[in-house]
Amino acid sequence: MGYSARRGFSSGSMKATGAQRQAEVQQKIAQMQEAMNTAQEEVEARTFTASVGGGAVEAVANGKKEVVSLSIKPEAVDPEDVEMLQDLVVSAVNEALRQAGEAMDAAMDSVTGGLNLGGFGL
Repeated sequence: MGYSARRGFSSGSMKATGAQRQAEVQQKIAQMQEAMNTAQEEVEARTFTASVGGGAVEAVANGKKEVVSLSIKPEAVDPEDVEMLQDLVVSAVNEALRQAGEAMDAAMDSVTGGLNLGGFGL
């Protein structure tokens, strides 16, 4: 007599319970995916602004990590020191993109509880 027979379980009821459990897990995964999609859309709709050089250069990026605007004050343009302006632009853009990335990470962590779901394609 097998273990399940001694306990009064038929193999059919165990399978139904397993199938129900799998359906519950799949439903929870689908709910988490929907929440992740919503959080992603919310972050992508936001903008992130970074200003450097005392406000001489300002970059604005969206949550998709796309630069949507770049402002350079005239006093920041020195034909004798183009490298400084280039450095300011790079710094402002990188900071705006960093902010967007951190916001997306925080949004995903709030949905997943910090779980790394990369192996599941989520």
